[in-house]
Amino acid sequence: MRTSYLLLSACIVVVTSIAWLMLAGAISHRTATSAGEMNAEVAGVWGPALSQAHPDAFYLTPNAPNGRATVQPASSKVKVVLVSEPKRRGLVWHRTYAVDFQADYTFANPTRIPQTVYVRFPLPSDSAGLHGFAFDLGGAQTSASTEAAAGNVVTRAVVIPPGESVPLHVAYRTRGTDSWNYRFPDPRRIAGFDLKMRVNFAEINFPVGTGSPDQRSQDAGGWDLAWTYPDVISAPSIGMDMPKVLNAGPVAKRMIQFAPVSLLFFVTVLLIVACLKGIPLHPVHIFFVSAGFFAFHLLFAYLVDLLPAYWSFGIATGVSLLLVATYLKAVGGSLLFRIAVPAQVVYLTLFSLSFFFDGLTGITMAIVSVLTLAVLMLLTARIDWHRVLDGQIRTA
Repeated sequence: MRTSYLLLSACIVVVTSIAWLMLAGAISHRTATSAGEMNAEVAGVWGPALSQAHPDAFYLTPNAPNGRATVQPASSKVKVVLVSEPKRRGLVWHRTYAVDFQADYTFANPTRIPQTVYVRFPLPSDSAGLHGFAFDLGGAQTSASTEAAAGNVVTRAVVIPPGESVPLHVAYRTRGTDSWNYRFPDPRRIAGFDLKMRVNFAEINFPVGTGSPDQRSQDAGGWDLAWTYPDVISAPSIGMDMPKVLNAGPVAKRMIQFAPVSLLFFVTVLLIVACLKGIPLHPVHIFFVSAGFFAFHLLFAYLVDLLPAYWSFGIATGVSLLLVATYLKAVGGSLLFRIAVPAQVVYLTLFSLSFFFDGLTGITMAIVSVLTLAVLMLLTARIDWHRVLDGQIRTA
């Protein structure tokens, strides 16, 4: 093979790489535009990431700073059910969910005289409406129509005799996006706290800064988790991230950005095999092979608008294999066909498939690179490259 042919083949790979970069830019722009247009819509319908704050209470006394003494719940029994319901808007899947919140708190009078205790329960900010809201303080119910309060906090007063306590029951259903969090605004001691959470998904992930559950058990329908704080100072928040969903736009972008690596491996193997077997390959052949690889990413990038990601991947793979393999069979016969099919499956299909799974792309690239190097070194160790590049192939 002439050295000029090798240089022209390299130029074709470079030009194809530039085309891939342009396609990646177009995909990135489409995804960003779609996400920007739909994020506000999703937040308006489903609400943002929700955060429920721990309630507290206070009573008036001249012996406390600002004339108020804060009282934490003597006991807290919280039950949360999170149901992941991802929704697609435009090109992007959003991690939406429904939450069913129920809690029973007990507030005690720590003094020796009757006290008028003001119980405060913060509501989730910017929620998509609280359905079935219940606020029952010592038997006095607050309906949804009277829930409005200054600062998005329900505050009710109750007289508690000395040494006694009053129960508070709160319940509501609402929806949110991305994550749910239960936090403790007051860093002081939290006692008698117990939170049980049920989720309907297998992939559980706790946001940064939150505590791990004390108990966990999994079944076919999801996880049962429990956090227990019998007596804790500066108790960590409790939270849950919604499971990740596969967004084809970002996957397609990363896949396209690394496509030149796949093509480089494939063309290298193709040229070396052609040299060893005396198959005359021209840069025009490399051009059509590169176009067949580009067709895979072009089809996948636009099919995902209409079909599920894996269906789109399968169709794009089939079309690209048909184009490249049948073309190389016509160029170099069955020998080149038998080399092209497994090489394209490894360098294009399997390598691209690794982008669907977090953390597999790097190791896949490393393994493919090392194995390719080992095979090529073994096949070409005793080749006289001076004569090969002059078009006279001779094996030792």
